[in-house]
Amino acid sequence: MNTHVIAVGNQKGGVGKTTNTVHIARALAERGHKCLIIDLDMNHGATRHFGVEPEAFLGSFEMLAGEEPAENLILSHADKEEGVILPENLDLIPAARKLEGIDQAVMAKSKFMTPHEVLKKPLDSLRGKYDFIFLDTAPNATLPTLAAYMNADYFVLSAMPDPFAIAGLNDAMRDIMDARSRGNTKLVLLGVVISGVDKRTSLANALSEFVENSFRAGENAESVKFKSSIGRSTVIPQTQKVGRTLFETHSTHKVTDEYRALAAEIEARLAKIHAGSVAIEEQRGVVNG
Repeated sequence: MNTHVIAVGNQKGGVGKTTNTVHIARALAERGHKCLIIDLDMNHGATRHFGVEPEAFLGSFEMLAGEEPAENLILSHADKEEGVILPENLDLIPAARKLEGIDQAVMAKSKFMTPHEVLKKPLDSLRGKYDFIFLDTAPNATLPTLAAYMNADYFVLSAMPDPFAIAGLNDAMRDIMDARSRGNTKLVLLGVVISGVDKRTSLANALSEFVENSFRAGENAESVKFKSSIGRSTVIPQTQKVGRTLFETHSTHKVTDEYRALAAEIEARLAKIHAGSVAIEEQRGVVNG
């Protein structure tokens, strides 16, 4: 099984990052993919989104601190008897407020431990067991966030049609470039998803157009902004309050269908990237042969 490790983030909070992480994973799970979300945010938004009490289970703190192997920390659809209600094909490694102290915990183990190392071993142990592993990151440069940049295969930037959120994209782009230059040469910006969109407002349309034109994989390349955007709706906070996703509470809602379209677009982009990589390897084989 080829595992895609995708970090989701922005350098500004309140931009739908966790909502997008949860619902993209849920949409891919509906399409038959086996998915895992690792909550790396001390505010534990993804954990609460599934109705899981942050302090009820061991999770990403113990994983990053090297206290427990990642496989022992996974919550799944099979854990109903423990009060966990997760969809089929979608697992979770939860987070808790104790992540605030992860830097000290890692330093106590080894002062030479790097952000790359704290997440590499756990991810290596999970590769081949999932189609997708999503890393839900904090909006600031915490150790878990830096570890996500240094270990992810792909990055999805999340933004809302707001000037400050767009500025956060620029900061995140610089961090992606920095992560590449410092060792994670495989890191690819998979795309930018705009959520909370009200197409009736000129500001939303103007900022979406700005992202469309400004964020590209290279000069003269296609925009990395996903064609599928996520509309604004009151049903999203409603689902968060009850610890479910839109797929459980509003399966036929327009926004739910937008996430389905976004998941299909992600599949198509990954297939295109994979096809390009195979073609390059085949060309190398011809040249070397």
